Amino acid sequence: MSAPVPDSDGAPAAAQAALGAEHAAVWCCGLATAFLPASAAQPLADAALAHRQRRDALVARLEASGEQPVPAAAAYATPRPVTDAASAAALLVTAEDDVAGAWRALLERTDDRDLRTTGVEAMTAATTVGRRWRILAGVTPTVPSLPGSAPA
Repeated sequence: MSAPVPDSDGAPAAAQAALGAEHAAVWCCGLATAFLPASAAQPLADAALAHRQRRDALVARLEASGEQPVPAAAAYATPRPVTDAASAAALLVTAEDDVAGAWRALLERTDDRDLRTTGVEAMTAATTVGRRWRILAGVTPTVPSLPGSAPA
């Protein structure tokens, strides 16, 4: 295990926010499985696994640094009702955008090389996976111009 998250410039709070985004993304993947077509099952399972792995790694890092990791909520409020494949895909777009934004915020607050590497990988994955869900949801552009930034 590498060094704990440094306590400068709000890194612990940003790590907790990234953890919260990963918790929510895992939950959203679970909800979406009930609405997405069978052709999306494997990509969705892969995305959920990646979120769980990053979540678990963040929990371990926070615990190693003496922080109490924020727990997952029992459920999360969706921005819109999820009733079909398009709305489930739109929820996943929101989840991936939230993950990218949280990791970007953490990248801005830490000098830890391993954490920064994980953050860049998380932002890249969120953008790549988010593209699939954007296409399914009919959202354009299919790739945000600046991943991890709030939409204009």
